[in-house]
Amino acid sequence: MVEFKFIEYGTDFGTRDMGQKLREKLLPLINGDEKVVLDFTGVNVVSNSFADECIAKLLLDIPLDELKRRTTFRGLNPLAERSVLVALQRRYKVLSKVGA
Repeated sequence: MVEFKFIEYGTDFGTRDMGQKLREKLLPLINGDEKVVLDFTGVNVVSNSFADECIAKLLLDIPLDELKRRTTFRGLNPLAERSVLVALQRRYKVLSKVGA
């Protein structure tokens, strides 16, 4: 397993700009041979917009089932977890309508 430690980039993630930068770092790891641990240990804030840009937009390149198989989450506090889940649900819903 490969660990991607968000704490190395800060403790508060609120902008789409940062989300895009980290998504660009994540994508090659996720497309690699090993499962990727998305480690949010020590992170205080994950905004909805950051979660959408960094995590949910991965669905533009990787189908949901594949993303679930290749990644796992660690260390999300309850508010950050909610932001990530809501972003993934919204993005998946939009993509499902486009594909319908």
